[in-house]
Amino acid sequence: QVQLVESGGGLVQAGDSLRLSCAASGRTFSSFAAMGWFRQVPGKEREFVAALRRSGGGTYYADSVKGRFTISRDNAKSTVYLQMNSLKAEDTANYYCAATMGWARDATNQHEYYYWGQGTQVTVSS
Repeated sequence: QVQLVESGGGLVQAGDSLRLSCAASGRTFSSFAAMGWFRQVPGKEREFVAALRRSGGGTYYADSVKGRFTISRDNAKSTVYLQMNSLKAEDTANYYCAATMGWARDATNQHEYYYWGQGTQVTVSS
């Protein structure tokens, strides 16, 4: 059974940095064809943040985070990271990790992902 567990969220000030982690278990980590981060604010749709395909397959970012956030994976630790720099108040949301073992035609589309974590809250005060 696949489990994704996020950590690293918290309360920070605008301009600060945070690194989110998503630890995966239940499958060989390299078997995940794509992994992504999405975020959601209460009352709004969940939105894409960043994604990456299996090694060398490409990375993708929402325009709103491009240049500030970096997604990476460590296969040895079965973990995907989201380094968030220059945080803004509008980055405040619950951040979810997602994964799929099958080919994701559009890695930015949440419907391509089958496995989801429980989320970690990021709050940025201005």
